[in-house]
Amino acid sequence: MVPPVPRLIIALLLGAASVLAYAPAGWFPLIWLTLGGLYILLDGRASENGGSFKNAFAGGLLGASFGFGLFIAGVSWVYVSLSVFGGMPGAMAALATFLFCCVLSIFPALAGALFFRFSPNGWWQRSLYFACLWTLSEWLRGWVLTGFPWLAVGYSQAPPSPLSGFAPVLGVYGATLMTALLAALISEALRRWVPVEARACSRNTWTKPARWRAVLPILIAVLLLAGGNALRNVRWTSPKGESLSVALLQGNVAQDMKWRPEKFSESLRIYYRLALENPAQLTVLPETALPAFLGQVPGEYLDELKRLAERQRGDMLLGIAIGDSTRYANGAISLGQSEEQHYSKTHLVPFGEFVPPGFAWFLALANIPMSDFTPGAKLQVPMSIAGQKVAVNICYEDAFGEEIIRALPEATLLVNLSNVAWFGDSLAPAQHLQIAQLRALETGRMMLRATNTGMTAIVDAGGHVQSALKPFTRAALLGEVQGYEGATPYVRWGNWPVVSFALLLAAFFGRRNAVS
Repeated sequence: MVPPVPRLIIALLLGAASVLAYAPAGWFPLIWLTLGGLYILLDGRASENGGSFKNAFAGGLLGASFGFGLFIAGVSWVYVSLSVFGGMPGAMAALATFLFCCVLSIFPALAGALFFRFSPNGWWQRSLYFACLWTLSEWLRGWVLTGFPWLAVGYSQAPPSPLSGFAPVLGVYGATLMTALLAALISEALRRWVPVEARACSRNTWTKPARWRAVLPILIAVLLLAGGNALRNVRWTSPKGESLSVALLQGNVAQDMKWRPEKFSESLRIYYRLALENPAQLTVLPETALPAFLGQVPGEYLDELKRLAERQRGDMLLGIAIGDSTRYANGAISLGQSEEQHYSKTHLVPFGEFVPPGFAWFLALANIPMSDFTPGAKLQVPMSIAGQKVAVNICYEDAFGEEIIRALPEATLLVNLSNVAWFGDSLAPAQHLQIAQLRALETGRMMLRATNTGMTAIVDAGGHVQSALKPFTRAALLGEVQGYEGATPYVRWGNWPVVSFALLLAAFFGRRNAVS
């Protein structure tokens, strides 16, 4: 069964509007309403048609429409990377972006179909079932085919949202669960305050008992917000050692110029000058700051960077490809008073950093330099630099919280090296910074981000952006940072508590409704 076109359009618009709940707009309460609107659409269809596998198709279409609206509005920067910087013909880039968003929409479609088919009768059971299904769909999206967890609902609840307090306990998917539950509760309260039958009648048919039925879901929603806000005041980790000075360098080298051989010397000069003029105990250069293999960089240049770091009795961390033209890793090395150490990126980006089997033709259409990296080991010890244990992650590795916590609780500081110049002046840099805020919250550690064009920032252990550079400027972000020790509940248990809870509860409600 296909839902009426107006419902599909409403779901699409609700999904697109949800993007405003994320950075850079940051209207986090909006997604309580947009996701709640989808809940009403789905629940309305279920109540009208009853559960059947045939009619579940309608729920799947509504979920897919919402998801497509969210992704086509929220990750449209994929087109920029493929067309503007990847050299792919515009029509092919648009088609690839469209198909990518369609694939991502499969996951909310699955949640919609299951909710439509097995939705329980009681309002609180329905609310919980919806929240569990949505959480599981996002967890699957962050895992299947190497995962793409971008725009998980929980990211929209970065500080100052009161629901951010759940992140150190349950992670970003726990924040998703609470947000989806809150959205469903708000919808249930609104439906009881303005009953469906009353909308078609006069105002005199609204009775007090109908309105009082809205009190309980409102009360639970308030308690949910209050509980999350209270958790924001809990300090799960404690400072370790003295603070240290940092300099995060943003070279602002244009992506279409960066890999040209004639521009190589200019890149070396830019970062040397920034490091020289902004001394600090820990200096961080972004991902592939030096556009060459490590062995191709003049030894005297690296020696001079090392001396700059040693003058501050500190270290320098820089992103560079490690290896040779046949086997290489997207990596980072340290230079300075500490022993030289290396990190190799583990979670590679499909098509951008490795070629999935059968897709060599895709890269033939695009011009992406160094697109066949070798992944690093999954378990790499934190770097011992500048008196800290630094857990390095590169580019969108920080979108995977369960991978970041592998280095914890040993690591005292998180450092991300990124180059999102591939996405131009789009939503991507601000969205990426918001992801970093959740990683800081989940781990109880500060997160330092050094990027080529933005957003270079310092995020404190509470998930707040302490300071940031203006995008597309050449500068250094200076600041004082603190290492932390200890473990949050999320560091100890990862995603399994919230995923197990959602899976068991969804299976219970689904099985009970299937046999009833």
